[in-house]
Amino acid sequence: MLIRTRNLRKEYSLGTHRVHALRGVSTEIDAGEFVAVMGPSGSGKSTFMNLLGCLDVPTSGDYELAGDPVEHRAPDELAAIRNRRIGFVFQGFNLLGRANAMENVELPLIYAGVASAERHRRARAKIEQVGLAERGHHLPSQLSGGQQQRVAIARALVTDPVLLLADEPTGALDSRTSLEILALFQELNSQGITVVLVTHERDIAQFARRIISFRDGIVADDRANPAPGNAQRMLGEYAA
Repeated sequence: MLIRTRNLRKEYSLGTHRVHALRGVSTEIDAGEFVAVMGPSGSGKSTFMNLLGCLDVPTSGDYELAGDPVEHRAPDELAAIRNRRIGFVFQGFNLLGRANAMENVELPLIYAGVASAERHRRARAKIEQVGLAERGHHLPSQLSGGQQQRVAIARALVTDPVLLLADEPTGALDSRTSLEILALFQELNSQGITVVLVTHERDIAQFARRIISFRDGIVADDRANPAPGNAQRMLGEYAA
């Protein structure tokens, strides 16, 4: 079991009001799954992702990542967990504009204190893995949106995390480029990487093997998707 949550709750104060973002979420995600977490704005899906990614802590409840309780860790401990165990992919890419693709991919390794030669080796391997071997020395401004997202995915993978969290990763991309990114996620998942993709679009969620739907801070539905869309095949149909 990679992820286990029990009665996870998150509340925020807005003046005199209490906002119940999560109202007791209990779920499990196995290593090697490809899960879409979906729901409308305000449903709790983004709060859930922030807790899974150790970007925030719950008001109450339990969260175990790879068997390790993390719900009440200190901020520096949470930062270490994020750097070692979790890779993040966001809608906006979040690349450094003055750093080339290789340098952007190396960033997590710099924070981890990895030596220069090893950083270069690992970054080059991940750049190749996402299909950008010839673009490693290009700046983000010299890359298309899809290529920038591939760099962001390579950066997320460079620490060999146990979990890849993707928050609306196709939100800034056109339909064809979205399929290219989804095909990459499916390929990574087929290699054993655990992917949790957060989206408000059902069409995007259909590419995952399991869909967890949030509404009003609770899990409204959790079901297997026995026939996920095949992004690579759909790309072939685009070309035809």
